Amino acid sequence: MLSYKHCLWFRFPYWASPSILGTYCLPGGQGRPQEIPFVHGIQDYLLIQKDETNWVTFKRQPSEHHRLMSRINKNVILALLTLTSSAFLLFQLYYYKHYLSAKFSQWKTSDGDWRPGKSENGAGLSKSKGSRIGFDSIQWRAVKKFIMLTTSQNVPVFLIDPLVLELINKNFEQVKNTSHGSTSECNFFCVPRDFTAFALQYHLWKNEEGWFRIAENMGFQCLKIENKDPRLDGIDSLSGTEIPLHYLCKLATHTIHLVVFHERSGNYLWHGHLRLKAHVDRKFVPFRKLQFGRYPGAFDRPELQEITVDGLDVLIPKDLMHFLEEIPHSRFIECRYKEARAFFQQYLDDNTVEAMMFRKSAKELLQLAAKTLKKLGVPFWLSSGTCLGWYRQCGIIPYSKDVDLGIFIQDYKSNMISAFQDAGLPLKHKFGKVEDSLELSFQGKDDVKLDIFFFYEETDHVWNGGTQAKTGKKFKYLFPKFTLCWTEFVDMKVHVPCETIEYIEANYGKTWKIPVKTWDWKRSPPNVQPNGIWPISEWDEVIQLY
Repeated sequence: MLSYKHCLWFRFPYWASPSILGTYCLPGGQGRPQEIPFVHGIQDYLLIQKDETNWVTFKRQPSEHHRLMSRINKNVILALLTLTSSAFLLFQLYYYKHYLSAKFSQWKTSDGDWRPGKSENGAGLSKSKGSRIGFDSIQWRAVKKFIMLTTSQNVPVFLIDPLVLELINKNFEQVKNTSHGSTSECNFFCVPRDFTAFALQYHLWKNEEGWFRIAENMGFQCLKIENKDPRLDGIDSLSGTEIPLHYLCKLATHTIHLVVFHERSGNYLWHGHLRLKAHVDRKFVPFRKLQFGRYPGAFDRPELQEITVDGLDVLIPKDLMHFLEEIPHSRFIECRYKEARAFFQQYLDDNTVEAMMFRKSAKELLQLAAKTLKKLGVPFWLSSGTCLGWYRQCGIIPYSKDVDLGIFIQDYKSNMISAFQDAGLPLKHKFGKVEDSLELSFQGKDDVKLDIFFFYEETDHVWNGGTQAKTGKKFKYLFPKFTLCWTEFVDMKVHVPCETIEYIEANYGKTWKIPVKTWDWKRSPPNVQPNGIWPISEWDEVIQLY
């Protein structure tokens, strides 16, 4: 048995430090203090003196009260840790909002527009001479490699990407004053996106062979999309000939979409529908995000200019605004060449001198009308018999004796009559007024008439009016609502209703495929209905014959 000389109880609070604990532990009032290890919480220790210099401690089991206090202390510590973590998270959010958001404001402003180098305070493109910001992005690197490829292989391409062109257009003065290699920030080609679109002028491409292999050697994965040339559908021996329509060249996560523009006889550029064949990998790129290729498109032939963008020399359309306005309205539909051949196999074409002369005069009149309306900035489409001739037989109906155009009334301009008269087309008659049933007719040469019908939009349909000169009776022709597409007609790029079959059936019924040479404009159309009578007091205004 050991003999113990002194036994002392000490209670230490959880907040006491080891130095304080050791201050009160003296063996029998003599010798140096013996430090007791610090333990969190309230603990009881028994100090037992074995001899004059050797004291030992025995920890007494805590009471229920002590265990409760220990659990409370753990909860307090857990709460403090949670509070500290929350404070750190709030600091991170504050940092992101006030630092990173300000940094990205050079890309997107509060109005939702992408404006590189322009923050909310209106600062322009950065002129910093420090590090080259953004030039390590995959978008810029992919475009740079592609430009190197097309330049070395003399591939005639120009930039048509809507997002990048929109940015260039908004900041054109700054871009124009930027010389090659002088920019320190990537402000255009580094905008986040999956694709960058370029156009290839196929008729100017002299060396197609080999560039695919070179592209792959530069790290691109390329896909070529081909399909039938619609221009040859009317020629039996050439129908089915395939032509390149699109190239997709992928570098890592970014893809260059090369849209192949083909020259058409109407002096415009056309691209085809991107239609995937059965063997093509549908996961090669996110095809649904492509800006071009959902349908065929037609564009005026643009004049090009070279500029430096983010240190890269590229060609862009000189009239940027016009090209950007064309993109959403570029949808193109072909004439139905096969159906037209079938029509003429059943109904022989009229090749008499009179018919040929009318076709020639009608074509010249349409060209003159299109030129006049283009100067006025007034969009139009083929209507009535002219539209039927295009859709049914890809040409002018020789017994129609006139050219029919449609124009929405909101596009009417007060100088329209004088513009046509200045072009050598005198006014033949004017029916109705701008507010109701306006119709204009101009006299072309060789007794060919130009009829312009103005369309009025209602909630669920559109209509144009007609007036009987001798009685003042009004008529209304109802059509389902439609949009406009481009097509090629007598070597011209002109508009027709995209929903062509619905438009034609409204005006000519289900039997439109059968030629009808006797036509009563007041009774024959299935969509005609009476629309009242003009008051005699208004006849001088609404019934004008020349």
